Amino acid sequence: MAVILAPFLWLFITSIAGQTDQLSRPLHWIPEHMTLSRYREIFGGRSGAASLFRSAMVNSFIVATCTVLVSLTVGILGGYALARLRFPFRRATLLSFLVTYMMPPIVLIIPLYLIMVRLGLYNTKVGLVVVYCSLVTPFALWTMSNFFGSLPAELEEAARVDGCSRMGALVRIILPLARPGIVATALFAFLLCWDEFLYALLLTGTSQAKTIPVAIAEFTGRNAVDFGLVAAGGILASLPPVALTMVFQRYLIEGLSAGAVKG
Repeated sequence: MAVILAPFLWLFITSIAGQTDQLSRPLHWIPEHMTLSRYREIFGGRSGAASLFRSAMVNSFIVATCTVLVSLTVGILGGYALARLRFPFRRATLLSFLVTYMMPPIVLIIPLYLIMVRLGLYNTKVGLVVVYCSLVTPFALWTMSNFFGSLPAELEEAARVDGCSRMGALVRIILPLARPGIVATALFAFLLCWDEFLYALLLTGTSQAKTIPVAIAEFTGRNAVDFGLVAAGGILASLPPVALTMVFQRYLIEGLSAGAVKG
C-alpha cells in the first residue's frame, strides 16, 4: 500500500509546494511554503491553460461515458452470442477481435486520422468516441464472452423452460450474475478512455474536443515547466476514476453472490 500510495502523496505535495520547495535539495516531504494557488488558477483562472483544463474535464467525461455505454452494450450482446451460440467461425471471430485490440495504436493513427478528416469528425467528441469504441469494444467483447462462458447454462435453460425468451433470460438471469464482470469491464473501459493520450493529441486541435491528458501536457511551456501545476492537474484528473472505483467496489465483491441468491 505504501509503494502504491507514495507517488500520489508526492504528487499532492508537489501540487501545493512553493516553487522554491520543489527545487530545494535535499527534497523534503513537508514543504515550508504551501499554496493552493495552482488549484485556484485551474478552477478560476482565465488563462488559456486553466480554461482548457476545465473544458477538457467535461470533454473527457462525455467521451469516456459515451464510449463505455456503446462498448458495453456491444460487449454484452456480442459476448453473450459468442459464449452461448454456436455458429461457423465463432472462435476465429473472437480471436480477430483480440488481434485488433492487441495492435499498437501508432500503427492505426494515420488511417484513423485520414478517416476522421474525410468524415468531418476531426476535432470532435463524436470522432473520439468512434475511435475509442474501436479500441474498447474488442476488449469488452473478449472479457464479457469469457465471463458469460463461465456462468452455468443450466440456470438460463431453466428460465427458458419456464417461458422466458433468450433475451428475457439474458436480462433477468444472466446479467445479475454477470454484474461483477460488467462493472469490471465498464471501469477498465472508462480508464482506457480517460487516460488515453496519443489519439486525443493527434485527433483534436482546440478546446472543443481536447481531453485531460492533452490539457495537462499543455501546462508545459516552451522554456519552463510548472511541475506544481502539472501535479495539480494530475490530482484532479485522478479523482473521477478513484471515486467511481470506490462507489462500485462493493459490486465487484458482492455482485456474484447476490445475483446467484436472487436468481
